[in-house]
Amino acid sequence: MTPFAASPFDAWLATDPEVARLLGEEAERQATTLQLIASENFTSPAVLAASGSVLTNKYAEGYPGRRYYGGNQVVDEVEELARARATALFGADHANVQPHAGATANLAVYQALLEPGDTILAMRLDHGGHLTHGSPASITSKVWRFVSYGVSPATGDPDKPGEVIDFDQVADLARRERPKLIVAGSTAYARIIDPVPFREIADSVGARFLFDAAHPAGLIAGGVHPSPVGVADVVTFTTHKTLRGPRGGAILCRADLAKAIDSAVFPGLQGGPLEHVVAAKAVAFAEAARPEFRAYAAAVVENAAALAGTLAEAGFRLVSGGTENHQVLVDLRTFDEELTGKEAQEVLDRAGITCNRNTIPDDPRSPFVTSGLRLGTAAETTAGMGPAEMRQVGALIGRTLRSRHDDAVVATVRGEVAELCARFAPYPTLGTAGA
Repeated sequence: MTPFAASPFDAWLATDPEVARLLGEEAERQATTLQLIASENFTSPAVLAASGSVLTNKYAEGYPGRRYYGGNQVVDEVEELARARATALFGADHANVQPHAGATANLAVYQALLEPGDTILAMRLDHGGHLTHGSPASITSKVWRFVSYGVSPATGDPDKPGEVIDFDQVADLARRERPKLIVAGSTAYARIIDPVPFREIADSVGARFLFDAAHPAGLIAGGVHPSPVGVADVVTFTTHKTLRGPRGGAILCRADLAKAIDSAVFPGLQGGPLEHVVAAKAVAFAEAARPEFRAYAAAVVENAAALAGTLAEAGFRLVSGGTENHQVLVDLRTFDEELTGKEAQEVLDRAGITCNRNTIPDDPRSPFVTSGLRLGTAAETTAGMGPAEMRQVGALIGRTLRSRHDDAVVATVRGEVAELCARFAPYPTLGTAGA
């Protein structure tokens, strides 16, 4: 098989054949297997080029016009462009585009708005929240006091399945605990998160409101998820999920909070920003402002619904009864009580279907084993797949897990996956090495 090119510049890696080989193998893996991890996407070649540019050579501690090193004339323009594009895209007063990740962005907001020991009300990790929403494994829980809300219980009623954010619980906890900050947002929640009820609850107890839009940022930009900008005091997001940009984070806020947010990012948490990534963020913001991105965002949601419907027909229980965004959360127990998320992830990997095990609300198994899977449609929608392909993918998942102990079936599915992926190459213009 002709190896896939790792990038337009892979000829320059001839001096390091080991790294060149590994990059080529990863490019081939991405092109020949299904990418269904909800936090992943395929960036454009323009984003790839910017993130691999000469800007990686420049140290730029500080902000445009206020750097601690010389030679930042061009870098200042790059970062100003990224900030202007971000604020225009989301309709925000101010943007900080320096955070290296969503976790860093959240930590900066906490540092900017709170004192150590202050109370934060945020979503439980095992109900769909994030590590920085108060997990004992995160430094955030060692600095601030977290109180957690969750989702309503599953009902067994297909018309009102439950497992959605319980706003009565959020309001009760807010009145009892008097948090200084309320956090909305999730990593594993297949429903739209309306920012307005959170704002109303925050106002009722005098709390600030942070909306962590790490997952739906692209859907917000594309108009298929309500925007928290102008509702929340601060919005954090990552640029590499549904927004389809480079790996990194950003913060949007009101003008009166800009100085505190910027100071918390630098010098509070980070040193020199990754200006090559900032340039790639600028590219992604411009791409997300185009009309075709709105069509893409709508297609992501449509594809998730098609995948969810097929899985439900195959006997899987969907957490919250379905999906309204790019995610599908699957409870494996009704399909097979003995099947764990860990085993399902591993056998699907062998079949060329990449996803991740995930806890379900009130999961009886550990986070390392789990009873569920999290699937996402952002990447394969970028590759060009539509509802018909998503229904095919759902059928392949069912076949694989139903016959997971039959190596021949798994191998057959792997071949069918390769045939499907061959029709939807993520980077067809990059060609193959040596072609």
